[in-house]
Amino acid sequence: MKLTAQFIAQHLAPYQTASKLFIGYSGGVDSHVLLHLLANIPALKHKLTAVYVHHGLQACAGDWAQHCQQISRDLGVAFKRLKVNAQAKPGQSPEEAARIARYQAFKQLLGKNDVLLFAQHRDDQLETVLLQLFRGAGLKGLSGMPTAIQFAHGTLLRPLLEINQQEIKHYVQQHDLQWIDDPSNQDIQFDRNFLRHNIIPLLEQRWPGLDKTVARVAEHCAGAQQVLSANARQQMHGLYNEQQQSLSIPGLLAHEPPSHQWILREWLHQLGVRMPTQKVLSAIMQDVLLARPEANPLVEHDGHTIQRYREGLYLVAVKQLPDLRQVFAWTDSNKSLALANNGILKIKPVQQGIALNRWQQGDIQVKYRQGGEKIALPNRMGRHSLKKLYQEAGIAPWLRDVIPLIYINGELAAIASYWINADFYSQSETCICLLWDQSRRND
Repeated sequence: MKLTAQFIAQHLAPYQTASKLFIGYSGGVDSHVLLHLLANIPALKHKLTAVYVHHGLQACAGDWAQHCQQISRDLGVAFKRLKVNAQAKPGQSPEEAARIARYQAFKQLLGKNDVLLFAQHRDDQLETVLLQLFRGAGLKGLSGMPTAIQFAHGTLLRPLLEINQQEIKHYVQQHDLQWIDDPSNQDIQFDRNFLRHNIIPLLEQRWPGLDKTVARVAEHCAGAQQVLSANARQQMHGLYNEQQQSLSIPGLLAHEPPSHQWILREWLHQLGVRMPTQKVLSAIMQDVLLARPEANPLVEHDGHTIQRYREGLYLVAVKQLPDLRQVFAWTDSNKSLALANNGILKIKPVQQGIALNRWQQGDIQVKYRQGGEKIALPNRMGRHSLKKLYQEAGIAPWLRDVIPLIYINGELAAIASYWINADFYSQSETCICLLWDQSRRND
């Protein structure tokens, strides 16, 4: 039998420098076995915390939390309870709502160099891949659950993924463990339970070893997914405007049609939003990419709209605009400045930009456009209105009003990351430039 503390220790060997180890502990048989195994590794035990997520969906969830706490105490393991709101939103299944709430709680828990352990096993992988197949998933879905993946600031590890349920039950009997049986696991109105109790037993009668076969298919899909994603990521970066976070539409359409969806997925992943459904991808390609240049179609996805401006594809957050009358005093010019609901302004040492002495000695304020602002630019004659500059640069209309303007001693010195006033520009001194990180619009 390979299910031993030594087996788990080997899986954790690459993470021996981890600061903390957290295990998702529901009190069920699988997580109890994993906790028992981990508690029998002396070198790791002092780092280990069992974490029970209280969803509030079962009347006896409080009793389960107490059971988990007692088991953890008996094993000499630290314990933590996290309470979450797992009520399903309209159009969301109870399973999905609980999973999202649980994962969000764990993300907030993990620090840098921490490891989170889940007790999913090979039978769970079989269920996951079949569910994805029946939902029409692509390669990513058919890859199933990875053994290890970056998660929040740390790593999510599933050390039992090559172990089947029978081996886990054998370990339970061998060590006389007591666990919690969640009655909802018998409710076949949930897709996973229906598969587990009604479908998979029939399939395994016909095809013994199905869990191994499907796990191998998942590995093949994961390998193909990695190769195709890496290729699409390289193509995407060739089309990506980092400053505007946009994607070149002509550049995208120049690729073969099968590549379009892969590149779009990598672009959305780069911007940190949830992966789109096939319906959303089709809408982007048909309604946005192929729209007339003067049209402004929108596709909604994950709290954003995907739309075009000129030859660029943009992801626009649907959220409250910042107060455009607000003025920010940049009192510590050596540190970044957070803008309410509008990201963060950072400074970066450069060889040409705003002269450092003028930056450090000036009274710095950040404002928004009120109308009529003009600026003189290096190597260009005259003074230029912001409206004309934005049009020339192809800055999307929905960005123009929220672009931060930086004033030094009452004079417009810079326009976010875009332009610097000629009167403040230097090439012969130590300088700084400004970086506007729009991805942090909620900071």
